[in-house]
Amino acid sequence: MEETISLRDLFSVLRKRLWLIVLITIIAATASGVISFFVLTPVYESKTQILVNQAKSDEQLYNTQTVQTNVQLINTYNDIITSPAILDKVIKDLKLDISAQSLSSKIQVTSAQNSQVAEIVVQDTSAKRSAQIANTTASVFQKQVPKLMNVDNVKVLSKATVGESASPVKPQPLLNIAIAVVVGLMVGIGLSFLLEYLDNTLKTEQDIENILELPVIGVVTNIKDVPKPSNVSRPDVAARVPQRGETYGS
Repeated sequence: MEETISLRDLFSVLRKRLWLIVLITIIAATASGVISFFVLTPVYESKTQILVNQAKSDEQLYNTQTVQTNVQLINTYNDIITSPAILDKVIKDLKLDISAQSLSSKIQVTSAQNSQVAEIVVQDTSAKRSAQIANTTASVFQKQVPKLMNVDNVKVLSKATVGESASPVKPQPLLNIAIAVVVGLMVGIGLSFLLEYLDNTLKTEQDIENILELPVIGVVTNIKDVPKPSNVSRPDVAARVPQRGETYGS
């Protein structure tokens, strides 16, 4: 006999295990909030933009082919910016106590499609230090790239600045809590169906009919509020105990 589960049965399972789903969701959201606010270290982000062109003579025309060549070289410039040749000098100028590899993990160089502008993005636990690293990296690249490639026209379009009330980009507590709520609901619902699947006890007459395939001809219900037998003693009997040789009434 095939077992079928109706939509009503699904809602019945969720309603029966609603306390479990809510409990798991609250625990997940609370844990996420505590970790986001009190455990994770805030990370700040600073950005600076640079423009890179090839050297041009007076006779050389600024044509589309030249622009396309510069665009194709942007990826090479990005690799140079995060190379030890640049970052070692940044570490020396800022007197940072980290390696070039560690500093490279904090720097991301991006460029829009078909654009000669490269953006240096730095993330650090200090807002001031992230701006210093971004600006110093752009400055060192501007000085060193002519020695590495035939590029003598590097300009810094915008420098990284630190606002009076800089806000971290990571962690994002509200987003983390929202994700934790969704995950908590999924875990709670999944656990509810798992517990219902593992529960093989018989609870209703319908369960007996479905499993044994026999009709139910009688049901013994729970009898509640049954009056308890009285234990009150009779004082007239307990007060007069007949002695040996006596009879009641004498």
